[in-house]
Amino acid sequence: MRALASPRAFALRPFALRPQSRVVARPLLRYSSSTSESTPEKRTPIPSEFVHQHVPPASPMYEVYPETAPGIHAGVNDNPSVLLKPNNLFHAMDASPVLSMRQRADYIKKNAYCPHPEHHENSSPQHIRWTCPDCGVPTYCSKEHWEDDYEQHLLICDTLKEANEDDHDLRSGRFFPEFEYPGEQMEEQLVNFTNWDTYLYTRDFRAIDDDRQMRQVTRLLTYPTTVASVIHELSPYSVRNRLTKEGLRSMAALRYTLHPLLTGAGQTVQQIRATPPPVRLFILGARAESSLPRDVWYQLSYLFPRATFHLHFIGPESMTNREAEYPLPDRTSLNPFGAVVERVDFRMKISTFVEYFDTLHEAGTFEPFDPYFDCFVMFHPGLGHPGSRAEWEGTLPRLLQTKCPIIATGYTEEDLWRDVNWVNDKCKGEFDVLLEPGENTFKSLRWDINDNDPTDLSQGNYGLWAFRGKRYEATTHDDKQEGPTGGTPAQ
Repeated sequence: MRALASPRAFALRPFALRPQSRVVARPLLRYSSSTSESTPEKRTPIPSEFVHQHVPPASPMYEVYPETAPGIHAGVNDNPSVLLKPNNLFHAMDASPVLSMRQRADYIKKNAYCPHPEHHENSSPQHIRWTCPDCGVPTYCSKEHWEDDYEQHLLICDTLKEANEDDHDLRSGRFFPEFEYPGEQMEEQLVNFTNWDTYLYTRDFRAIDDDRQMRQVTRLLTYPTTVASVIHELSPYSVRNRLTKEGLRSMAALRYTLHPLLTGAGQTVQQIRATPPPVRLFILGARAESSLPRDVWYQLSYLFPRATFHLHFIGPESMTNREAEYPLPDRTSLNPFGAVVERVDFRMKISTFVEYFDTLHEAGTFEPFDPYFDCFVMFHPGLGHPGSRAEWEGTLPRLLQTKCPIIATGYTEEDLWRDVNWVNDKCKGEFDVLLEPGENTFKSLRWDINDNDPTDLSQGNYGLWAFRGKRYEATTHDDKQEGPTGGTPAQ
């Protein structure tokens, strides 16, 4: 596993892991402000009544470790001395041994409404109070409604149970060997983008034989791999598979920069060669993806070994839950928008802007744009969602003006087509589709539960499409064929 220079840059929130240490499970939306791995963390002793309540001494499902057990860190789960075994991951959320899961169940009960048809007919919504014993997720307001609508609930019950167990697995305290990523490989060893299995195999990932481990690792890798699968020269998308002719032209321009010819550069004076500018990826509306471990994003550099990258995470939520780790710098004349800059490696730099793209674009921060070096990415932007479409209405025309590719994803098929239809309604005739909307080959295999509606299940980056502003070709005009006034030639 590749050693990284700045450990603090990788103790991150959603799906995050402790850097340069044994890989352990962490709660979502948590981070560590520890500056040194060698400094032992202070842990509050676990009350004996909690252990007696949740860890029966005779139960083989839990393993209780002493407080000084190596490898068990505070923050692994709410009770760092409890390790959930793989055969004991199923717990009702409101009775879970993990505090954050119980808090999540309370949130669902306070904010989500019962999906029973009776509430729709009478227009009398009721908050969820009943937890399904089969999936362990709060789903109905009462046992009677759960029994009455059980046939409909069965359609998603197994998936809810799987998502519940995956969430407990993240907080189980086990080590995650699947999160050990491979480093650089020979250029002659080509990567196969046919599907997840071929990609992980040809990239020399550790063999993953368990479905749950596969779901956990794809939840993180879906972000960089989705982008790479579109812009890579070995992309699974071709003119025979959803890529349009305009898309081929745009991707050919990017691939010319991402896969340059060998120049004979070396370390001697005679071998010095000019290096091209980095490829800029603008991730707009960044949220969870901005706090991924940097080792995840650095996989792009391994897929494009001759190129350099500059990632720009842009959006008001791009630094959520990271303020203690990276306090926002003061806005000065040299840094007018308070950008947080991380130098991951000589081949990758990451800049984070807690600002709207409209403001940065009007200030000319990123000008000029070049289709050979620039690409926009939007993960689950919600372009057509009623709650967010107003924020994107002013951004979309500015994106189309750049004439650079725009890659967008969606949680579900409905979410994807809602965005496509909204863009078509707002800018019809002003954009070209580069990649036809459809299912993403490298979507997350893990299901996510919407806490505001547990019946709403989704997969990260499920749908994928790409577009850009329409380009008008210049044509030659022969003046000799026209008369003095531009009409027919004089006889």
